[in-house]
Amino acid sequence: MSDTTIVLITLVIYKVILLLIGFWASKRSQSTTDYFLAGRQLGPWVAAISASASSSSAWTLLGVSGAAYLWGFSAIWLLPSVLLGFCFNWFWLAPRIQKLSQAEKAVTLTDLLVPQPHQTMALTIRRAATMIIVFSFTFYIASQFKAAGTSFNSVFDLSFNHAIILGALIIMIYTLLGGFWAVSVTDTLQGLLMAGTALVLPIAALIHLGGLGEMVTKIEQLQLIGFTSWSGEHSGIAALGFIIGLLGIGNGYPGQPHVVNRFMALKDKRSLDQGRVIALTWAMFVYVGMLILGWSGRVIVPFLSDGESVFFAVTQTLFSPMVAGIMIAAVLSAVMSTADSQVLVVSSSVAYDLKPGQRTHSVLGARLAVLGVCLFATLLALYMDDAIFSRVLFAWHAIGSAFGPILIVRLMRRQMNNGIALWSMMVGFGLTVFINHYPNWPGDFAERWIPFTLAFAIALLGSKKPS
Repeated sequence: MSDTTIVLITLVIYKVILLLIGFWASKRSQSTTDYFLAGRQLGPWVAAISASASSSSAWTLLGVSGAAYLWGFSAIWLLPSVLLGFCFNWFWLAPRIQKLSQAEKAVTLTDLLVPQPHQTMALTIRRAATMIIVFSFTFYIASQFKAAGTSFNSVFDLSFNHAIILGALIIMIYTLLGGFWAVSVTDTLQGLLMAGTALVLPIAALIHLGGLGEMVTKIEQLQLIGFTSWSGEHSGIAALGFIIGLLGIGNGYPGQPHVVNRFMALKDKRSLDQGRVIALTWAMFVYVGMLILGWSGRVIVPFLSDGESVFFAVTQTLFSPMVAGIMIAAVLSAVMSTADSQVLVVSSSVAYDLKPGQRTHSVLGARLAVLGVCLFATLLALYMDDAIFSRVLFAWHAIGSAFGPILIVRLMRRQMNNGIALWSMMVGFGLTVFINHYPNWPGDFAERWIPFTLAFAIALLGSKKPS
């Protein structure tokens, strides 16, 4: 049996498991609340791991390890930025949004972005939020489909177009069948696979090099400019901007619909308390592991033209085809755990958020929206130019800056009118898009801080304490 066949069998078994989860979850999705929020019955493990995995995407396994490979020790600042985002969400935002969503019977994040549901401009806010979600996430989903296609294509020499269609089809089927239940359970499985990979692969790399100290020694012997500096090639003000810019990644966490909806779906306070421990432990394992992998990989395979391929290069160097198949499945898991959650968010925005007067919404309509989103994203992945996909990198911050400030101010129990909420949303989103078109500052400081700060200032200064 060839190495490629072993890897393929491993992946086929994994994908069959995902589809079986979809069929199981379809029996538990009888209402819109079931389909979009799992009936508010998520336990700690499913909520924590699925929220973590869906916020991470392939950027965690490939992007973070690639950044460590290319930037060196300065990539360490990715860790506190992510952990700060996780801590803010789980310790401050989660308990408040759980209570507020139950009190207002909110099913989606958009429900909470409308401070005055029965006043003028309420529908305008919903339409603006839907536009932002559809615009940002559809391109993001397409890029995830394309990343999955690239992985299949590189490993199996499968036609690139066929690979994209295959990955998109699997995601569409189990999301279509089971909705939030299917997405959350499959994301949990995929998140555990990501964590296992992030534990095994770096440890194997360190053992191969002779330990952490030996890794550092061998890196220093490479004499790469700026590699062992905590600010990379930057110095002075640029170094400070680089560090603050990377820390700004955490700003996006509070406003991500596919992340915070897990908090809205939590079963009870006990699930929340246990979930935050699980989530933070997961983040430490995965992000520390990928940083170590990138640094170790610089010694093991020092001349890669594409830093983000270090994950695959080290895997193929150290492991058998069977284990390599599991590692590749982990990457596809990272892709799919984000794409499926975003597919569900876009479909909920189209099928639910634009019809606020209808408290009983058709699950069939939601499933049709899932089908439409997947088909459109697949077409984008197949036919849009690569340069288009490079622009989706701003989606995290565009959505975070649009929705995060409003949500935070509302959870501070401050009152604002619909006009202020709409202004905050459009300033956060519009400024991110505008700044994204100009050359990057060190650490993308401007894009990660200016839109969010101004949007938050508008929401905060335009609100008032309850009388």
